[in-house]
Amino acid sequence: MASKCESEKIPTPQKGAFFSFIKSIATFKGDLSSLTAPPFLLSPQSVTEYSAYWAEHPNLFVAPAHENDAQKRALSVLKWFLSTLKQQHSNKDEIGRKKKMKPLNPFLGELFLGKWVDSVGTTELLQGHIIPKVYFSGTVHIDRKGYGTMHIDKYNEDHLITMPKVHVEGLMSASLAPELSGTSYIRSSSGYTTKIEYHCKGWVSGKRNSFLATIFHDNHEDEPIYVAEGQWNDKYTIKEGNRQNILETVDVNTYSRTPLTVAPVQNQHHLESRRAWKPVVDAINQGDIFAVGQEKSKIENEQREMRKQEKGEGKDFPRRYFSLAKEDPVGEKLAEGLKNTSMKGAVDAHHMIWLWDEEKYQRIQNNQKSGTKSPVHSRFDSAISMSIDSTGSSASTDSFRGR
Repeated sequence: MASKCESEKIPTPQKGAFFSFIKSIATFKGDLSSLTAPPFLLSPQSVTEYSAYWAEHPNLFVAPAHENDAQKRALSVLKWFLSTLKQQHSNKDEIGRKKKMKPLNPFLGELFLGKWVDSVGTTELLQGHIIPKVYFSGTVHIDRKGYGTMHIDKYNEDHLITMPKVHVEGLMSASLAPELSGTSYIRSSSGYTTKIEYHCKGWVSGKRNSFLATIFHDNHEDEPIYVAEGQWNDKYTIKEGNRQNILETVDVNTYSRTPLTVAPVQNQHHLESRRAWKPVVDAINQGDIFAVGQEKSKIENEQREMRKQEKGEGKDFPRRYFSLAKEDPVGEKLAEGLKNTSMKGAVDAHHMIWLWDEEKYQRIQNNQKSGTKSPVHSRFDSAISMSIDSTGSSASTDSFRGR
């Protein structure tokens, strides 16, 4: 299966192992995320870090809080969401280097904390969650169930956000390139819905990473208020309704990314992502595939033993910063309007819902400052969320909670 999309090839010495891996996943039944990928495919980054992409442009993240008009806020939320896609899904980094395709699977207890400091204020990364299902059907596909919610205090407004599907182009030709497909939605409690359709090949341009987004009032999908079209990793245009006049041309390449600040590795908790995975990441960066396998197995085996011990003692994993919620009223209400779309099934009442518990967090922080040890195990949930703290600015009304 040769891809028409531009991509990078697997180095020749590693092709044998690569195609053996492809053969194994083609016959595997179940979720492919449970399989061990060849070391040369592993990215030096845990999945836990991926939600960091959602706030790397803080000015766009907080922009909806500054917009008084509800339909323009919906457009502002769309522009922010599109800005999160490039670095998250591109097969090259910001300076054009090829990315490894397979991020490290997070372990139970993994934590990733960071913040962005710029003219907007301080954006802190605290919690988030994703439910991916990986399967093989001609190529590798990733479905991401669940949703995100952005709440804007100033307008008491919520936006429910679903994620597009991902598939890998050029798998059989060993020229890997991730591509978005299917449809995702952003639904606002103010009564506006955004539908985003993703395509590998554009209708006219023939370019990959193409999309078509329409913003409409609920139940009036055939009457678009705004239409955005182009490439989510390059340039796109915004038009008003079905009119041909362009309101704005957006070039995502001009966006400056605010550097994420994290504590030095030596000062991090031993189960924070970059400290816990450091031996594996070092081995990946050095190209030592044997060390990658050894160091990765150490973490995986330790996790298996911990689960076995917990089961034997009849104990559940202690959630340090999260509490179990019986329901998510905001998500349930907004998702109801999408029950006849691809959003159907994303909100499942039978799934446990773990929400960030600010009281737990503050209590533990205060205990650490006073030197008091926590009564629970010093392990953390692998989850992240983002909130804004911006003195004297309405940006402080924005928050994002990942699901």
